[in-house]
Amino acid sequence: MAESAVLERAAIARHGRRLEYFTITWNLLEGLVAVVAGAIAGSISLVGFGVDSFIEVTSGAALLWRMSVDSEEHRRERIERATLRIVGACFLSLAAYVGYEAASNLVERKAPEHSLPGIILACVSLVVMPLLSRAKRRVGAHLKSAAMNADAKQTEFCTYLSAILLGGLILNMVSDLWWADPVAALIMVPIIAKEGVDGLRAKICCD
Repeated sequence: MAESAVLERAAIARHGRRLEYFTITWNLLEGLVAVVAGAIAGSISLVGFGVDSFIEVTSGAALLWRMSVDSEEHRRERIERATLRIVGACFLSLAAYVGYEAASNLVERKAPEHSLPGIILACVSLVVMPLLSRAKRRVGAHLKSAAMNADAKQTEFCTYLSAILLGGLILNMVSDLWWADPVAALIMVPIIAKEGVDGLRAKICCD
């Protein structure tokens, strides 16, 4: 019976690693498209979304590390706390960058160009991220892994950013509201900052 439980846990951990490999690949592509499209359009919300995707790569790599030592119970909590603090610092840096750039664009009344690639990317992300988050939550529940649950929350958090990004880009395109993009970016800032603070505090409680 015990051997069966160990084998089942190992299989679930392998599934968790596959989810993180997908997370890393997806976010590398998503981040590259978002940053390039944002730079071309002058969209701070799109660039911020892309940088967030690269931070998610860091988180995914940390979770791969966590899944690789799943059988070593004495190392789990230490690794979870260390990786969450690293990701937390990255999120706070991103919040500061996005906040500064968005405020500057509002003051200088910089109008971004329309970005159809950005709109398409946000729409696809709105579909992919909830599915990926749900799959990670299942793994986290089976393994009782606080780190995997936290990573699932970050993936879910990307869904919110995608919705905010999409709203700003569509308003800018349809109504030509120049301020929609920096305002959308400013809305992202407290959400990003909260994740950063939680990470630095190593807030890894399981849901």
